[in-house]
Amino acid sequence: MEKLPLSILVLLLALTITIAGCSIFGKKKELKPFISEVIHPDWSKNVVVYEVNIRQFTPEGTFNAFATHLPRLKELGVDLLWLMPINPIGVKNRKEPLGSYYSVKDYRNVNPEFGNLDDFKNLIAKAHEMGFHLIMDWVPNHSSWDNQLTVEHPDWYVKDSTGSFGPPHGFDWTDVIQFDWSKKELQDYMLNSLKFWVDMGVDGFRVDYPQLTPPDFWVRVREELNKTRPVFMLAENEGLTEFLKKGFDMSYAWDLHHLMNSIAQGKDSVKSLNKYYLKETSVFPQNVYRMVFLDNHDENSWNGTINSRMGEAQMAFAVFTFTSQGVPLLYNGQEVCLAKSLRFFERDTIKWDTCRLTGFYKDLIKLKKSNPALFNGEFGAKMEMIKTNKDNKVFCFSRVKEGNNVLVFLNLSKKTVAIKPSLTDFNGEYTDYFAKLKTTVPLADSLRLEPWGYKVFVR
Repeated sequence: MEKLPLSILVLLLALTITIAGCSIFGKKKELKPFISEVIHPDWSKNVVVYEVNIRQFTPEGTFNAFATHLPRLKELGVDLLWLMPINPIGVKNRKEPLGSYYSVKDYRNVNPEFGNLDDFKNLIAKAHEMGFHLIMDWVPNHSSWDNQLTVEHPDWYVKDSTGSFGPPHGFDWTDVIQFDWSKKELQDYMLNSLKFWVDMGVDGFRVDYPQLTPPDFWVRVREELNKTRPVFMLAENEGLTEFLKKGFDMSYAWDLHHLMNSIAQGKDSVKSLNKYYLKETSVFPQNVYRMVFLDNHDENSWNGTINSRMGEAQMAFAVFTFTSQGVPLLYNGQEVCLAKSLRFFERDTIKWDTCRLTGFYKDLIKLKKSNPALFNGEFGAKMEMIKTNKDNKVFCFSRVKEGNNVLVFLNLSKKTVAIKPSLTDFNGEYTDYFAKLKTTVPLADSLRLEPWGYKVFVR
């Protein structure tokens, strides 16, 4: 092959770099963030989400039994209760003895195993009296095979080539069948069903697998529901930026969750976390809420416990989820060292014994809720990275707002490190939050962090 002139090679190199969206100095082309017009409920400014699995929460598995735990949850400090689906579960093609919560037989009633509508109303009333807000899990993508809509409105479902109902394509969800969201009547029905629950007192919804529903529908939902009360809407998806422009308050930070697991297992490093935030801040504006978590019902049941995924790294990452930009989630039992994967289709009650994490999470929640720098979205402060001499092993950042300073130092490695953070912009006296000791910044000596160790300085 004939050699190209040097001038042509330089031109081709420049074109390649431009197409790749970066320069030879590594500066990446920034993505334009979308504009979000969502106005979050004022009560959500420092909210901590707590996911509730009614079936597994108590031996009885009922609304009334769960209500007895509200004082304990109040003491823990959580304030937004997300209830996994509470609707009746389909019987036809049911999976295992009790079936999946996500196979909905009736959108306007409750699972009789949990109680009746009056029991649920009483739970909402008690939760509101104690200062909680409560959102329901909503399943709009599919219903059970024996939902009455299959008889009354069979045209609201997707059919195969033989004219038969079928599960969502590409999933092993054999206990459900796919809705056809192009049907305006289906959209009206879903909106009226959501209004049914908000009229009862529900404060919003966590929407399961919204990918195949139209974004405009959720704009309409929010406008209608807000006429009753300001609602909180959570989308179970990593991106869905179209949905977050007007319809939803929050989406899942799934990529971050998987990255934390990967770093804990030694498959990734802090460098990957830095790259993640370059992309995150380029895509999502600050007023969009992103849910950050170590566990949830999917991860726990199908991918193992926090212990099995994170081991000794879990406390450092817990500190991270409560101090970084994002809305933290606790899955029921996480605060008592839940050491098993809860069975999904049958009873598997959580044991509510306290452990080393109980007071730890209580302290984290207190910090999150009391310091305005850590508030959610635009209510709080942006993360600013703190440089150290060990940036390949530690992740350090500050959040500062109106005289409230939080400095976070995380050793995300298996080895002890001594770091010299650049803190010239943060002069003053701080409190080492967990040690309860006064600390003067800048530090006189190196800051020593044990393997997977953490320090949080607060002023």
